[in-house]
Amino acid sequence: MSAATVALPRSGRRPGVGAVYRWELLKLRAQKRTYIGLAAAVAVPLIFILALAVDNNGGGPEELPFSSYVRETGFAIPLVSLSFGAFWLLPLLTALVAGDIVANEDSGGTLKTILTRSVERWQVFAGKVLAALTYTLAVLAIYVTVGLVVGGLDWGFDPLTTLSGTRIDAGRALVLTAAGTLAYGLPLATVAAIGLALSTVTRNSAAAVVGTLMVSIFMQIIAAISALDALAPYLLSTQFNAWQGILREPTDWAPIVRSAWVCGLYALPAAFWALTVFLRRDVTGG
Repeated sequence: MSAATVALPRSGRRPGVGAVYRWELLKLRAQKRTYIGLAAAVAVPLIFILALAVDNNGGGPEELPFSSYVRETGFAIPLVSLSFGAFWLLPLLTALVAGDIVANEDSGGTLKTILTRSVERWQVFAGKVLAALTYTLAVLAIYVTVGLVVGGLDWGFDPLTTLSGTRIDAGRALVLTAAGTLAYGLPLATVAAIGLALSTVTRNSAAAVVGTLMVSIFMQIIAAISALDALAPYLLSTQFNAWQGILREPTDWAPIVRSAWVCGLYALPAAFWALTVFLRRDVTGG
């Protein structure tokens, strides 16, 4: 069976979203770009920790949340990594797969085979969405976990000073780091939705990957222009900072709530656009 087909259950029943999702995960396991993304998610925190270890001046990244505590506790390492990872790294790793997941089969001519089989088109699309989100969250989880574990082994799992100046014990620091990572996943999943839309519409992996990254960079440029400060709360790039509200005592829910609905403003139209194009795809023309 080729990678483009979806196996029918032995009972003869039509496969559903679950079957498509599992098959999409198998296809991701066979693609080099999947492992490139995962390897980068491991390598970058390690390089950051190594750079801190060999820096005899005892310095660290400036003007980033928790940068003052990177040598006091390992809990600070993944939090600093989340801040600089939003500039280009994590959006790029997300775009690698999200921007390819439809276009790759389009360019290879195998998408037509899928769409003419017994699986409903919306089920194929849903399976691809779930696979792209799974990869995106896996990259984020690995990125944070590597920084936390290796940073903790190097500098210990000591209490963490929050952005409010209060110190919290290791158990609470771990819970808040996990919660902050989940909040960070909202804008990152939105980047995946944009990548999926461009992958579906352009039918070109390179264009979709580059286009997704350019959208992210463009919003960062707008955020850096002081004359456009009024737009900042509604930019996707700003939502990558919303997780910091969780690392305050008490929790500042305002940026989290805003991130949820702002991300929805970007993700839902992108997903709807992609679904509409996918459902109307001309099978006979490829």
